[in-house]
Amino acid sequence: MAGILPASLHRALLPWAHWLRHYWRRWRKTPIAGVSVIVTNLGGDVLLLKHSYGPDVWGLPGGGLGRGEEPEAAARREVREELGLELARIEPIGTLEEVLSGSPHNAYLFAGTCDRHPQPDGREVTEARFFPSHSLPEPLGRHTRARIAAWKARRVG
Repeated sequence: MAGILPASLHRALLPWAHWLRHYWRRWRKTPIAGVSVIVTNLGGDVLLLKHSYGPDVWGLPGGGLGRGEEPEAAARREVREELGLELARIEPIGTLEEVLSGSPHNAYLFAGTCDRHPQPDGREVTEARFFPSHSLPEPLGRHTRARIAAWKARRVG
């Protein structure tokens, strides 16, 4: 759909699609899986972004796994699609079991480093910036906060 619709129309339709998906998941309660990627620059700053849909909070790059897609491949794809970045190396952090839109959700966490500035796609992602890991902006999404905490715990431990 990204290549067919103009960016402005795509951006306008995403909140409706997000709303519909949210209520579908609440009704079906089908288990789902997704990825989140903590991308840092060479100075250790964390890349956060804002989506054109959903709550107005800072989040992480990521998204759902395609049918039959491996989590690492999904993580690389999401970072490339949302931010135009290729990660040379990506490291698994772990998996969080949570509830997303009323459905059981496995969130596969990854970490990667890049040496370029992100280029938000202008459709799904409207803003992306690096922030010092000790001074993250507010509001952070609830799931984002938990995922960053898991990443920091892994770095310390």
